[in-house]
Amino acid sequence: MSRKIIHVDCDCFYAAVEVRDDPRLRGRPVAVGGDPNRRGVIATCNYPAREFGVRSAMSSSHALRLCPELVILRPDFDKYRRVSGQIHDIFRTFTNIIEPLSLDEAFLDVSESPLHANSATRIAETIRRKVRDTLNITVSAGVAPNKFLAKVASDWNKPDGLFVIPPDRVDAFVAALPVNRISGVGRVTGEKLAALGIHTCGDLQAMGRLDLAHHFGSFGERLYHLARGEDDRPVQTSRRRKSASVEKTYHEDKRTLAEWHRELDDLLERLRQRIDRLDANYIIQGLTVKVRYNDFRIVSTDQGGDRVEREPFERMLSQLWERHPAPARLLGVGVRLRDLKSPQQPDLFPEEREKALRQHRGP
Repeated sequence: MSRKIIHVDCDCFYAAVEVRDDPRLRGRPVAVGGDPNRRGVIATCNYPAREFGVRSAMSSSHALRLCPELVILRPDFDKYRRVSGQIHDIFRTFTNIIEPLSLDEAFLDVSESPLHANSATRIAETIRRKVRDTLNITVSAGVAPNKFLAKVASDWNKPDGLFVIPPDRVDAFVAALPVNRISGVGRVTGEKLAALGIHTCGDLQAMGRLDLAHHFGSFGERLYHLARGEDDRPVQTSRRRKSASVEKTYHEDKRTLAEWHRELDDLLERLRQRIDRLDANYIIQGLTVKVRYNDFRIVSTDQGGDRVEREPFERMLSQLWERHPAPARLLGVGVRLRDLKSPQQPDLFPEEREKALRQHRGP
């Protein structure tokens, strides 16, 4: 049976809450973020600020250079959590199958909802109206047969929009969908796809699974399915983690590899504390480090491993330094996790995979 999934995404959530609570900010460019004099970073901004080129993850000082009239407010996460809880109270009047992704977005499965004659479109319209009327902020929503398409749809008519992809329109919609709309296709993967002459999911459908695996490794399997609009992931009311990480932005650049290494003990101790708070069903299956340079370039590397020990993290930082020896404004460390409570994703086409592998191996 086809699912009915709604993805709800608040519009500029933190900034929208601040503008709602201070009418003097209405119509002005507003951002929520850190102190521009202390290397702060923009968390989010409203649409008037975006017209000047301000974006999330941008340094607050650069944002002010782009938009001198920008109002930068310190985040008030306690307030944002309260508003998020009020939004979820509205969600629960329609379904209990809710998967929060963050304070400002969530998936809802309304496949079995008796409300509004089981019309996911009408339910989404009602949710949007109730949030606007009750909380005086706007949300955008996407309706589709699965999570991947619902998330794409919620971004289609932002802000304050609704977009629906009915089951009988999935094939046509996905065929024309640009590949950069696929979750996980960032700049590097996008450039690699473009070099292969692939610009839409329709183009991507012409590639076989073995070719995709050759060019993109394990991500090729996901590309194969998403390019066809296939996503069997259920809406999970209790989300499980895939990773754990910590990072630190420094007031003064860390200019040498020795300085990078000196930061490891503090970072690894914080990472161990975070891992200790997880339940016993997680095991570590990989290690990762991240560096943001003072020109805001971000690089990372990872390797296998099942323990948080200094030596492999030190080695990975050294590898990044060899690639690009430059001052760092942020360092991060993390682990990839395997959740023993989560069943492994089944191979939807095992016979086709085995056939392809036999052809690849030869007689």
